[in-house]
Amino acid sequence: MTNESRGLYRDYVLHRLNKIFKFLNRRRRFQPRNRKVGNQTASLDPEKIHVILATDCGSTTSKARFFMKKGDEYRFVSSGEAPTTVEAPYEDVTLGVRNAVREVEELTGHKLLSEEGIISTRTGEKTGVDLYVTTSSAGGGLQMMVAGVVKMMTGESAERAALGAGAIVMDVIAVNDGRRLHEKIEMMRHLRPDMILVAGGTDGGDTEHVIQTVEMIRTAEPKSRLGIGYQLPVVYAGNNRARKQVEDILGSKFALTIVDNIRPTLEVENSEPAREAIHELFMEHVMSHAPGYNKLMQWTPIPIMPTPAAEGRMFRTLAERRKMNVIGVGLGGATTNVYSVYDGKFVRTVSANLGMSYSICNVLRSAGLNNIVRWLPFDFDEIKIRNVLRNKMIRPTTIPRTIDELVIEHAVAREALRLGFLHHKLLARGLRGVRIQRTIADIFDQRAFAETYIDMMYIRMIAGTGGLLSHAPRRAQTALALIDGFLPEGVTKLVQDSVFMMPHLGVLSTVHAAAALEIFEKDCLVRIGTCIAVRGTTSEGAEALKLTANMPDGSIVEKSLKFGEMDRIPLKEGKNAAVEIEPAKELDVGAGPGNKMTTDVEGGVVGVIMDARGRPLVLPEDAKERRRRLLRWFSTLDAYPEASIKRYGEDLGESMSERSPQERRK
Repeated sequence: MTNESRGLYRDYVLHRLNKIFKFLNRRRRFQPRNRKVGNQTASLDPEKIHVILATDCGSTTSKARFFMKKGDEYRFVSSGEAPTTVEAPYEDVTLGVRNAVREVEELTGHKLLSEEGIISTRTGEKTGVDLYVTTSSAGGGLQMMVAGVVKMMTGESAERAALGAGAIVMDVIAVNDGRRLHEKIEMMRHLRPDMILVAGGTDGGDTEHVIQTVEMIRTAEPKSRLGIGYQLPVVYAGNNRARKQVEDILGSKFALTIVDNIRPTLEVENSEPAREAIHELFMEHVMSHAPGYNKLMQWTPIPIMPTPAAEGRMFRTLAERRKMNVIGVGLGGATTNVYSVYDGKFVRTVSANLGMSYSICNVLRSAGLNNIVRWLPFDFDEIKIRNVLRNKMIRPTTIPRTIDELVIEHAVAREALRLGFLHHKLLARGLRGVRIQRTIADIFDQRAFAETYIDMMYIRMIAGTGGLLSHAPRRAQTALALIDGFLPEGVTKLVQDSVFMMPHLGVLSTVHAAAALEIFEKDCLVRIGTCIAVRGTTSEGAEALKLTANMPDGSIVEKSLKFGEMDRIPLKEGKNAAVEIEPAKELDVGAGPGNKMTTDVEGGVVGVIMDARGRPLVLPEDAKERRRRLLRWFSTLDAYPEASIKRYGEDLGESMSERSPQERRK
């Protein structure tokens, strides 16, 4: 057989396999139903689901979580983790999943694996599961390009839709994005996305610019990241008048799906049809061709969900159950996902170049070395810091060997959170192009025309998940990362995912919402405590905050903080305290500058944290003074071991107190 014949035969086989995969996946929908898994029948009747296994295939680590109904309630039982095996030399994601599940087997004595995969039907007390579900962001997750006519209008709406579906947006193409035609074509050919979302124009409007965008895509003919033998999926969610022309232009070269317009009018954003199409095409065109995923899909009765989409589902659930504005963050190895639910509006963004393993050096590049070292309480060697981060990048599953390395990672995490939130606020804003009729009230409401509608004074909870946040040796370390990364104002609850199970519960909620919510409240959320932070600035050393707390045991605790200080009051999980907060006249905690406020605060592992450092937070330029302040804050919150705090103090030429943190707080 000649080389040409072999090539033709290979293309024919790939083409036939692609058709088979499409046929099989079209039968899979997002509504749970009974189907055959291997030789077993998986019942998805929630009343019959008592034993549940959920996995997440992350960019670095595959994680298994085992849940079980005990009496009348569902509870988390055990977990297992192993390196993800989607890349060479393994190139089979199920190997990492098996290794993670095998750890659960060893810890529980419950047999979960057979030669074919997950045992999907229970055959005894210690064999099999009633339900297996999984999420994934391995291999880079879902990577998309989006296109719109006007970058700040339909382009922005298309980006929000793609991000809401769990995608990483590689680039936004628009008629007015400042690039020449050949530059856009070259960029599309270079990026090799998994999918393209095209929007543009209002229904019934002019089609000229939409057709120009579509013709540019046809000319570029970008290829899928997963291989040239696959048709690249394109979702068209633009002007309905252009549908026939779009189909004529793209139908023969791309796997085209047409859905309702994202912006049918300037005043309306309708992203749900586009998100649903992206989810379905993700399963049909992307997951079915990734290494080992076709096998993994046969183990679960419901579609594999992108990790960010599952994570976002649980953050929305948290905001809806608590009826409050919430900011959530998933700090992963390759990305930082930020979620906000503000006055009922849900927005998700992903910063693909900000992560704590594969992308940790991108955080260094984006933030700059100076912004990272400002969080270090010790004298640093620039080369050493760079080497620590480079070693983490090339060995992503390693953990810090010393306290110094741990503090460096936490410094990077603060910057990843800060930069991720800045990116998030660019999309968390009102629709561009809408005609707004101003009233007298709008003149005095600065938020009405701000770049973002998110006001941290009205955020009632910040929630964190992801390996570094969930597995921090001390909860106070997570608290400091969230406070310094997001800079909350007023009174804000701080919570975190206990062992990184929010994505698992998100996909579980599509089948058994009651079980997911029960585990979420009882085993997933860790109440870190409440942060009370002042907005504004005043002179150094001036009195910034007075606080009186009526504790659950009947005692009264009084605190007075100077500007630049932090302090805390121990208050256990499940306990509340009534507090009266009196800020300085230039400062605000939610009732206006200088006004007292009385409210209830919720306790947690760390307790009630008082932050009188002001907003915006400005660290001293003098290196020694900056290090002194960091040490005081770390010591006050008992964030790191006393021996390390003492050592850092001695390096500064100061003698840190040898008293216990409890004695110091008294």
